[in-house]
Parts: sequence; structure tokens; C-alpha cells
Amino acid sequence: MRLSADYPRFALTTGQLSAEQRAFFQRYGFLHFRRFIEPDTVRALLRATEDVQRRWLADGVTKVNGVPIKYGHDVDGAPIVQRFAFASQHSPVLHQFLQDPRFAALFELLEASGGRIGENEKDGLVVNHYVNVPGSAFSQMGWHTDSLRDVFYGRRIGPMLNVGVHLDATPATNGGLRVLPGTHHQGLGEMLFRKRYFRDNDADPNEVAIETDAGDLTVHDGRMWHRVARSPLVGEVSRRRVMYVPIVAGKYQPKDAHSPTPFYLRFLHLVR
Repeated sequence: MRLSADYPRFALTTGQLSAEQRAFFQRYGFLHFRRFIEPDTVRALLRATEDVQRRWLADGVTKVNGVPIKYGHDVDGAPIVQRFAFASQHSPVLHQFLQDPRFAALFELLEASGGRIGENEKDGLVVNHYVNVPGSAFSQMGWHTDSLRDVFYGRRIGPMLNVGVHLDATPATNGGLRVLPGTHHQGLGEMLFRKRYFRDNDADPNEVAIETDAGDLTVHDGRMWHRVARSPLVGEVSRRRVMYVPIVAGKYQPKDAHSPTPFYLRFLHLVR
């Protein structure tokens, strides 16, 4: 399904979506909201993630609730966390941010009752920190859907939204999120085999680049094919930080310190 780069950008200012927003999501599988948060909030969230990073580096944290933490190197060679999991469980600032009532407006997109923020489920609040430098372990993410984990567990594919809060401006010339509009309507076969999960990174003629400003919010259906393109830039100008808020429905399935490492995370080493 082709969609031009000038797709509509919306605003999310209340606890309810408009009919136009609901119709766009139903057809294309994603929404893009401008200035969801103000610059002061962006800075506060970045400071909070840096605080978590300092503690995890000092304590040598390798997993949280069974989910591996991905480390790499910054532009100066210093170690950094490049993929956080359950970050809000380790920061009151991040936890409080998830209480923003505007998130509840997105629950109806699940087309299921009992929508909620999965703060303690899946991988919790994930923070991805992409930087393209020698030694970086996280500069792109190949094609995938977020529903693969349900398939691996032998469960019926459940409704899920992946909500990205973008903490850096990311024009298409700096890599970033690419989506295949409409693929949330695909069958199981296409969900499993349309692309090689995480290994395929090539541009698709039908993909749309999601160009964001710091403070923007994006939401896409967990069944949609998407990737994160590598920045052609190197060093500080390649830095991209995104917080992903899982919104789920169905049976409550929290994780804790005794949870095993999910099978699907065996693919995490492919993400470089």
C-alpha cells in the first residue's frame, strides 16, 4: 500500500482521538503526532535515562526481568546502554511520565477491551539509543513485526501498539523509523515470511520514512512491518534516542526478576 511522504501529522491534546485519526490508523496502521511533549520534558526524560544508565553501568546490570540489556560505545568510546528494558521500573521520572492521560486515548486503537500501558509486561518501557560510531552495537534494526513474540510462545497474536516518544529530531537523511503502511492487515504467512526478521535491512519501494522532531509521538500496530534505518552520518550527528511505550490488551502477564529470557530475544544479537 503506497503512501506519500506528506502523510498527515496530527496533534494529541486530549484523551480522545478524532474520527479522522481513527480512520487513518485503521487503513495505514500508524499515526504521527507533533509536539506531544515540550522541550523541557524531553530534557527531563533524557536526564532520567542517563541516571538509569549510570546505575546500570556501575552495578553491571546485564538483564532486567529476563530481558538482556544491550550495551555499546558512545562517540568518545565510553560505554553506554543502547537498549534499555523496563526502564520506568528504575526511574520515578519515567514512571510518572507513563501516567500521562493522553496515552489512554490510544487504547481504542487496539479494537479490544482492557487496553493498558504494559509497564510491567513484554519488555516494559524500552529506550533505544542509536549512534553510528566504531564499536556501536546498535545503529539500525532490520525489518520485523512486534507480534513475532506471540508466535514464538504459541499464543494467538494479540493486539499491541508500539508507541514511540522521540527524544531527538530525526530527518530521513539521518536514518530512523521506516514502516510498510497497511501491513497490519496481512495474514500469518506474510507476517512470518515477507521479510527475514532483523536480517533484511534494505529499503522497500513501499516504505514510508517517519521524520520526527524531538517531542513527537508515533504509534504503530504491532503487526506492521517496520525497521530502523542506519544513519549514513557518523558521530554525534547520528544520535537518535526513542522511548517505546507498549500498549497491550488481554490477560495481564507481568514479568519479574525470576522471569526467563524470552526465546525471541535470541535474535537480539542480529541487531547491530
